[in-house]
Amino acid sequence: MEGTTQPDSPCGEGMKIAITKDGPYIVCGRVPLKREIITLVGGHREYRLDRIFETEETYALCRCGRSKNMPFCDGSHIEAHFQGDETASREDFLDRADLYPGGGVDLFDDNRCAFARFCHREEGDVWSLTEASDDPHLMDEAVKASTDCPAGRLVHRNNGDGTLIEPDFEPEISLLEDPEKNVSSCLYVRGGIPLESADGTLYEPRNRYALCRCGQSRNKPFCDASHVPADFRDGL
Repeated sequence: MEGTTQPDSPCGEGMKIAITKDGPYIVCGRVPLKREIITLVGGHREYRLDRIFETEETYALCRCGRSKNMPFCDGSHIEAHFQGDETASREDFLDRADLYPGGGVDLFDDNRCAFARFCHREEGDVWSLTEASDDPHLMDEAVKASTDCPAGRLVHRNNGDGTLIEPDFEPEISLLEDPEKNVSSCLYVRGGIPLESADGTLYEPRNRYALCRCGQSRNKPFCDASHVPADFRDGL
């Protein structure tokens, strides 16, 4: 792996992603990195593995979208005068999300969209499937639609015991590619990897979230689908 480690690396013990001010994401603790393709299969989408990168203890991922050594930082943010101010809400997910009741499961939706479109299945979208989730098959489809969402925007709650339904992910980061739109998509972070702000505070722990890597999001550090209108391609 050819990641650029910053001389003032904020890494301590364990895995985390540390945001640097107007600079890259510093990934600490031997976090696996891979590349996946968002693939249309019938009426739904799947993740297809494309590449596995060599794992290193620490590496720096480009956040400005300008690096010539994608997906790693090469210092281009300095010449580009990249402004990486973190503007996303720090409010907890359950406090900012809307609730959509359903027959078998309820849906929390915080509208933090990366436009990956996994919320659409052959039988309908996640909202209509939730409404009809007293049908066991449609409930399974609804849950599949929510748990495949890379942004963590959509989370179901079991109506029986009130537990939140989340996949059991191993920690890893995936570079998503979206050939339908001919763009490079977000950084898909799985497995509850802690995310540290440039000011040193931690964001709410999340099992999955999508980080901006085109530099254009208006909800930094998270992806807001700006890579699509920006026609962002990482050149890998």
